[in-house]
Amino acid sequence: MSDTAPETRGLTARRAILGILGLQIVLALILAGSDLVSALPRLVSGPQSPALDAPVAPGDQVRRYRPSDLPAQIRTADPSRQTQLPDPGDMPSRLRFALEGDAAILTGQIAPGDFERFAEWLSTAPEVTQARLHSPGGSVRDALAIGAALREAEMGTFLETGDICLSACPYILAGGVTRIVAEDAMVGVHQHYFGENTALPAFLAIEDIQRGQGDVMAHLDAMGVDVRLMRPALATPPDAIYVLLPEELRDYRLITPPEE
Repeated sequence: MSDTAPETRGLTARRAILGILGLQIVLALILAGSDLVSALPRLVSGPQSPALDAPVAPGDQVRRYRPSDLPAQIRTADPSRQTQLPDPGDMPSRLRFALEGDAAILTGQIAPGDFERFAEWLSTAPEVTQARLHSPGGSVRDALAIGAALREAEMGTFLETGDICLSACPYILAGGVTRIVAEDAMVGVHQHYFGENTALPAFLAIEDIQRGQGDVMAHLDAMGVDVRLMRPALATPPDAIYVLLPEELRDYRLITPPEE
């Protein structure tokens, strides 16, 4: 039988718990400091990759990327389309929906709540059978939901000359039962933030990040897209974009074979 008083044992246990918490805080601060130190070069000088409008080639596909600072013109677009879609440098801050024949035109950044807005808009346009995309990305969860809604409605997706589909936008593209990307359109992927506070170091949001990546992989698999697409995405930081080559779009099944 122990001679230690209950009060003493309780105090010892509390001290042990406080010691463990203190150690965790110290480790968190160390990890946060290491994250900050590793990020300082990019914070000071920005990523070293070429600008987004620089031509890409196999093995040279990572480009600087910031949705709020896209170049005025990424590719030489069909002049007849310039009055219908804005240049990348003048993107709407959330998705804008328009109807062109039997196609829904989705233009702009993908903001939280855009899935609900799109679902409501689509309910008023029953004649729509396909969706044209021109977006620098945004909310991953809304992009996944929109992509799933397009598949449920058995709609096709496509990009025309000069269109862009970056960041979360390819998850909408993946939703099409048919998926077509013009030769001079741009599709790109990178790492995503899944938490509400994107300023937190990754280790503080690891559970949310892992769950989000799992949702993305499940979506791609359900849409018939090769989940190997996540390899270049996970290897490319959020302030850069990995531009997919035409052969990669085919290999990852992000585009469908032409109908014979």
